[in-house]
Amino acid sequence: FSADRLDPGTAVLLRAAPPPSGDRILDLGCGYGPIACVQATRRREAQVWAVDVNPRARDLAAANAEACGVGARVHVAEPGEVGEQVTFDEIWSNPPIRVGKVALHEMLTTWLSRLDTDGTAWLVVAKNLGSDSLQRWLAEQGYDAHRFTSQGGYRVLRVRHGSS
Repeated sequence: FSADRLDPGTAVLLRAAPPPSGDRILDLGCGYGPIACVQATRRREAQVWAVDVNPRARDLAAANAEACGVGARVHVAEPGEVGEQVTFDEIWSNPPIRVGKVALHEMLTTWLSRLDTDGTAWLVVAKNLGSDSLQRWLAEQGYDAHRFTSQGGYRVLRVRHGSS
């Protein structure tokens, strides 16, 4: 993403989606941690998990959480370190679209299954990188996936469990 500034998609997500209301929040594919840090600052009672496969990203996320004064509530981890019993009220992500459909779908299937029954996931995806096809795929998987807003070439998707 962006080495010297906030990624434009992440900026759209943080500006456009409503502030978090959950107490267990996941920043999926956290990178250097901007979503985790902002959400921990916005929702002071929340425990925030910041998950990424990249060790350097995790180191930066942990350092940034400490620098923001939220290090005690931001739990930086690789995916396998988050206990299977941990579920989330909210998932926030600027998902790594360029990893390819198979890896992306596997990642989303894994983590969206850990969304609480009444939880919400907020995803931001560039229109030209397949936001509309991702929205359709999520719906095909049984999720209630709606375009919440569009800004600057990005789509913010609100994803919830489908109705039974």
